[in-house]
Amino acid sequence: MLGRRRAGLRSGITLVGRLRRWTVRGRGTAMDERPDWARRMVEERAARDWSQVDAVRALMVRLPDDQVVSEQDLLRQWKRWEAGDAQPVKYKSVIAQTFGTTTGAFFPEKSRRDGRAEILQVSGMDTVDIIARLRASDVDVATLDALRITADRLCCEYAYMPADQLLLEGKAWLARVVGLQHQRVSLAQHREIIALAGKLSLLVGCVEYDSGRPRDAEATRQAALMLGQEAGELSVQGWAHEMRAWFSLTRGDYRGVIAASEAGIAVAPNESVAVQLYAQKAKAWARLGDRTQTEVALDQGRQLLERMPYPANIEDHFVVDPAKWDFYRMDALRKVGENRLAEQLAREVIRAGTDFDGTERSPMRIAEARVTLGVVAAREGDLDSALAFGERALTGSRRSLPSLAMVSADLGQALQSQYAHASEAQAFVAHLRELRGGQ
Repeated sequence: MLGRRRAGLRSGITLVGRLRRWTVRGRGTAMDERPDWARRMVEERAARDWSQVDAVRALMVRLPDDQVVSEQDLLRQWKRWEAGDAQPVKYKSVIAQTFGTTTGAFFPEKSRRDGRAEILQVSGMDTVDIIARLRASDVDVATLDALRITADRLCCEYAYMPADQLLLEGKAWLARVVGLQHQRVSLAQHREIIALAGKLSLLVGCVEYDSGRPRDAEATRQAALMLGQEAGELSVQGWAHEMRAWFSLTRGDYRGVIAASEAGIAVAPNESVAVQLYAQKAKAWARLGDRTQTEVALDQGRQLLERMPYPANIEDHFVVDPAKWDFYRMDALRKVGENRLAEQLAREVIRAGTDFDGTERSPMRIAEARVTLGVVAAREGDLDSALAFGERALTGSRRSLPSLAMVSADLGQALQSQYAHASEAQAFVAHLRELRGGQ
């Protein structure tokens, strides 16, 4: 029987076909020309087994007291929204809240930035010019502006640049920024240089941890925290605590995650990083099996992110963009066994992280989304799709080994539970153990 399954897997159903079937499930036809938000309204409702009337009633519960509308009127509007015939202008935030996400995630704005182009636009300097200025006896405003934008560019490249290349560039620019302290600078310039060094240290530490170098990453994280404290930069301090929460999460120290998250929130309660700290708390509570605390942490993060303005640069790794919230919710919902909601969010993460030409702008997020789809497939009895998604997730060139190993453990558990006697499943589980052992 297993031989027949493997033969059918290789000849009858292609990998692309299986992935497509799962990825588009619930989306309608391939020629669906509705706006993404209209399609998502249908998918979110279907994932909850809601009728349109159910969705309207859930929406009405969350309407402000001064916003009066009848159920029938709202139902007519809802049908138009799902068809893509009209935009829910007044109701965007309430629709997002109804489905547990943020307005910016459900109705994203187009906002992208070319770091190299901005260096030239703002400062008139390319990399060679910046380095030449750094060797001068003093530092002007244009040089610091160019350095800041260069640091932002590197943080934008975190999602897709090969880890070894990004680590090399990050360390090189960090050394250049640190070297500025020996030149003639004002007190304000000194503070900005320290803050820039802190942000670059955060980036280097993240890449070190992605690459399986936890001791180096922890040392770099501590350095970033001290730099953030010296500069009085709350965001840098908050992200240093967030890194500690992330490290603890991948090691299975869930109480440590909660402690680090609370420490970071105390330092930077109104910064973007606080949103991610709430997400880390939610992930930890989900793994501790506390559904109530998971939902509380998710809602706290969602509310904070909803109050923040839409980011000017959503590609910066140290900016929590609205779409990232769906990524966090996906992880927590997978852990608590909400299969259909986790699957729907996984498809959304893949869609949001893929350009129109198929280029994956967020390969690490997409890899974890594919693991989630694999877990749901395994739980629902579809071994072939579970293995296909798992294999695809592990083949990416840009990976965070600790994070990928952590979420892949969920797939391994599902395969062990459902397919203990299937040789293909056990071979994949063995491969996952190798991945965890090679961190």
